[in-house]
This record gives sequence, C-alpha cells and structure tokens, in this order.
Amino acid sequence: MFYLIGLGLGDHKDITVKGLEIVKRCSRVYLEMYTSILGCHKEEVEAFYGRPLLLADRELVEEKTDEILAGANEEDVAFLVVGDPFGATTHTDLALRAREKKIPYKVIHNASILNAVGCCGLQLYKFGETVSIPYWDETWKPESFYEKIKFNRLHNMHTLCLLDIKVREPTVESLMRGRRQYMLPRFMTVAEAAQQLLNIVDKKDALEHNTVLNDLSMCVGLARVGSETQRIVVKTLHDMASTDLGGPLHSLVIPAKELHPLEIEYLQHYATFRLDSYNY
Repeated sequence: MFYLIGLGLGDHKDITVKGLEIVKRCSRVYLEMYTSILGCHKEEVEAFYGRPLLLADRELVEEKTDEILAGANEEDVAFLVVGDPFGATTHTDLALRAREKKIPYKVIHNASILNAVGCCGLQLYKFGETVSIPYWDETWKPESFYEKIKFNRLHNMHTLCLLDIKVREPTVESLMRGRRQYMLPRFMTVAEAAQQLLNIVDKKDALEHNTVLNDLSMCVGLARVGSETQRIVVKTLHDMASTDLGGPLHSLVIPAKELHPLEIEYLQHYATFRLDSYNY
C-alpha cells in the first residue's frame, strides 16, 4: 500500500494517530521537502516516528516517481507531506501515478494553511481563489497572481497568498551546463510579497487608475501558523512591506472590501490601527 500522509502545520507532533500508526509499520518513509517545511529538524521527526526518513526533493518527486512507488504493491510505503497531502497538485499527480500502476493507495488528511488561515478571524467561506506569489528576478516578474486578487476583491472575497519557497532548487546556469548546482534555501516573507504587490499597484495606478488595491489597503500577515511561535499582524500594504515576522513560513491575506462585524472584532486584536472606521 502507498500512503499519502499529512503532517499538519506545526512540528512532528501534529501528525494524526492514524498517520503515526501507519508510518511506524512502513518499510520506507519519504518526507517531501520542497512545497513546505516542518518547524523542526529531521532528527526530531525520526526519533518521534521511530523510522528513518528519506528526503524527497523536487527532482525526486517530479522526475523519479517510479523510485518512490517501487514495491508499494508488495509492502507499505509512506509519503509524508507538510499540511494536507492534496494541498499541492504534485501530490495529486503521485496518486494518479499509483492508480496507473494499479498500486493501492490511501490518503490520511491533516490541517493545512488552506483551512488554518481562519486563525486570523476571516471567515473561510468568504475566501476566493488562492494565489501563489513567486520570487521575481531581473528577467522574470510575473503579475498574473494580481489579476486573481483583483477578481476576488471585486467580488468581495478574501485572498490567501501562498509565498514562494526555494529548497534545493537548481540554478538556471547549472541546468544549461548539464551539471546541477543548487541555490541556497530561500523563503519569501510577507514584507517581500507586499513590496512586489506595491510595485504592481504603483504601475496599475499609473496606467489604469487602479482602484482595487493601494498602499493603504489592509492586509494580514501570518507566520509559522500552527506552531508555538505563530504570529499574526494586520497592517496596511505599505507598512507590511517593512514588517519582520521572523522565520518561515509566511502567508499573506488580502481581505475582502466588506468585512463582517465579527471579522472586524477578531482582526482588531492584531491590528496597528482602528478597524471599525477603516475604509478597506
């Protein structure tokens, strides 16, 4: 049996009882390490689970799926995912590959940022499409995520922005040479995401007289959700661009223009300004 097991958001102890029981009897246990990270060291996880972990980077998961699934129709193999297994399309692909090979599989669900984001007080049923904000570089500055934020705002929906992470990512130069070298790990912060949004907003203002977002629009910054060091702040987009929430992982929320009174009351605890008279 091939098991896709969610680990939750905090650390090694957030795994479900069912998930832990399965892990302890598996012959191989992979820990996916490029769509998210746990807030603890690999050695802590291995000690608690009682099993050695095989780290699964992007190269292994996307290019060597057969290696992961090998033998899973004869023995138990676990693939551990931070959050919920279906929080990333890559893991859906793993399930499809197992089906193609007629390998039986089961999914053990857990909390993910997609539902835990409710910890800030915004109501989950009012969220629109989730977006990913990628790192920009000198030659690649995509803005497609902004159009989705704009759509959500125009339809009075919140937007959860998942921020880019780079773990064991090969450099473009090394791929061109055919010999992989890897970038240092990077984790986008709410400040970096807010600054990229401000750059887009400034351009939209100049070209289109944009009214969807501006530097005084309210946003919510979240860091290490589900951990003991979780932080939540509510600031203007301008102020978020200079906010330090510490280590990874970070997420950014752009709220709807109209908020429920209970949302306002809950958010006020994290805000640096009065929300009851604020024009979102």
